[in-house]
Amino acid sequence: MVEPRNALKLLDDAIADLEAKLNLKPGEDLSRRTAGQSTAASDNTQSQNGAAANSNNKAPKKGEKKKDTVAASNSKKGDNATAESATDQPDICKLEFKVGQIVKVWVHPDAEKLYCEEIDVGESSPRQIASGLRPHFTEEQMLGQRLLVVSNLKPKNLVGFKSHGMVLCAAAAQPDGTEVVEFVEPPAEAAIGEVVTFDGLPTPEPWTPAQVEKKKIWQAAATGMQTTDDCCAAWNGHVFMTRAGPCRTKTIAGGPMR
Repeated sequence: MVEPRNALKLLDDAIADLEAKLNLKPGEDLSRRTAGQSTAASDNTQSQNGAAANSNNKAPKKGEKKKDTVAASNSKKGDNATAESATDQPDICKLEFKVGQIVKVWVHPDAEKLYCEEIDVGESSPRQIASGLRPHFTEEQMLGQRLLVVSNLKPKNLVGFKSHGMVLCAAAAQPDGTEVVEFVEPPAEAAIGEVVTFDGLPTPEPWTPAQVEKKKIWQAAATGMQTTDDCCAAWNGHVFMTRAGPCRTKTIAGGPMR
């Protein structure tokens, strides 16, 4: 008998495969595309019937194409271009980073390094997220902290606590082998729930959590995530931006982000 948890994973993987085979954008509603095609087909049929009934209509000259045929061809090319855009965009643009703020924090009862948090990311209710930050921050430092949340990852059970995303930090190694860890912070004026963009890159089109996991998008993008010399968060040099300005750490320059 297949466990419910394994059955859900198989279903998510099947959905991700089907979206890829049908050349759909992540999360695209297939019924809308089908409805659009049905409407176009109906309009085309009515046009052909009208042409047959009108004896004055002339057959197209050699080399000409009917207008409805050209329109249908252009529409199909547009759909394909949009789907290809979602697939071909940089890996970092397939992830979703939201401006958030910790509104509640407590110690995980069964894991010595984990905090459990409720984080406001502008949704109907705060997200519950677990973070391995107890060695680096007190509960008082955590509460009220503004940060970035990776919000399109599949939920994970972390020692019995279901975590719906992760917080973004940067780290710097110390001579004694320890690490200094700092939050990647949005500007104070950035709105809660705002989705981060990347300087010099197209507007992100985040993939579904199932697609992100199946294609290992987080792992692929993480290799290029590092703070700049002036402590800005960046992916391959493209700075994480909000409408209020760049996101940055307090002091860590040239540090990996995770």
